[in-house]
Amino acid sequence: MDRLLRNKKAIILFIAPAFILFTLVLFVPICKAVYYSFCNYKTLHPIKFIGLNNYVKLFTKDRAMAAALKNSIFFMIFSIVTQFVMGLFLAALLTNIRRGRNLFKNIYYLPCVLSSAALGLLWMFVFTPKLGINQMMTSFGWISDCTEGPQWLFNTDGYIILPIIVISFVALWQYVGQSMMLYMAQISGISSDIYEAAAIDGCSKSQAFFRITLPLIRPMIATAMSLNAIGSLKFFDLVYNMIPEGFLGDKAHVLATHMYTQAFKFNKLGYGSAIGCVLLVMCLVVTVIINKFVKVEPYDM
Repeated sequence: MDRLLRNKKAIILFIAPAFILFTLVLFVPICKAVYYSFCNYKTLHPIKFIGLNNYVKLFTKDRAMAAALKNSIFFMIFSIVTQFVMGLFLAALLTNIRRGRNLFKNIYYLPCVLSSAALGLLWMFVFTPKLGINQMMTSFGWISDCTEGPQWLFNTDGYIILPIIVISFVALWQYVGQSMMLYMAQISGISSDIYEAAAIDGCSKSQAFFRITLPLIRPMIATAMSLNAIGSLKFFDLVYNMIPEGFLGDKAHVLATHMYTQAFKFNKLGYGSAIGCVLLVMCLVVTVIINKFVKVEPYDM
């Protein structure tokens, strides 16, 4: 192995496929998107360089951008906090049970592998006023008519509108299994000898969790939070499928849906690229902040 690692040609040979794939699929499109963000670019029209005009318009004249930014930040904060709390709770709970562990793991993780488009349509029917939850409330006599119940996907009152809050909980239900599996994998790697030694010293289970488990899984906490933050910032599927297009105007936009609408519906590819670049910068900044504040220390397990 040492001889192979000293062979520079072998190293280049092994790295080359991944490097070429990364360059063609990720790096080149990012560079082109950054360039297009400074251009007036429409399909079948010549590309015209306009400098920072797209960004100026984005942050000064585009009301939909303000709503999309607000909703995306709410999604991100909600996702980071709830996925951490619920994912860690389920991971700790399932790690300590013996019977039925695999069954519950599959149940909680199953929504992660299902199509977000299909789940979006399913939950749209659940929250439609004349169906689903409101129909159930009518059957129990809690409300006299379906239309008198909460307008789950149509209420536009409040700083954060109700449809965005509803979709946030649906996203939590769908993706909490991913965080749970990540935390379970890290917790399973902690040696049982550490817990046995702590128990001999009189450490309770709650103390062991906060003084042993949490410090030892910090690397995974940082990773899971970064994945949740990036995933929530580029959130698209459920919002696009659960909220009728154009019904709520600009209030229900997130960054990804606003980018899609501008680029592919209104054919403003340069403007959509500018939104995409803002989204990319936000993902990078949030990842750096999370890794800075969730300090990871080396431990021997």
